[in-house]
Amino acid sequence: MATIVPYSHVLILAAILFLLGAGCAVARRNLIMILIGVEVMLSAAGLVFIGAAMRWQQLDGQAFVIFIMAVAASEVGVGLALIVYSQRRTGSLNADDYDLMKG
Repeated sequence: MATIVPYSHVLILAAILFLLGAGCAVARRNLIMILIGVEVMLSAAGLVFIGAAMRWQQLDGQAFVIFIMAVAASEVGVGLALIVYSQRRTGSLNADDYDLMKG
């Protein structure tokens, strides 16, 4: 017999994950750590969708998670390509060093 996790516990876990990801994205100056923070925030949003889908017995939330995973995968691919290009151009991964488009 499977035990069901209460929806409030899922929301609390997702909120903790989201806050950890936001803290990582805001507090760090390393571009890779900022990218990891954004990924953790996307995972927290996916967890909420899965929890809601299980609570209301609808498959819509699980379909949204598939789209979130596709967006996260493409974001990582493009983000890492931009980070590698920027690191080769400036020689640093510090986010404060990138002021090329400052007006």
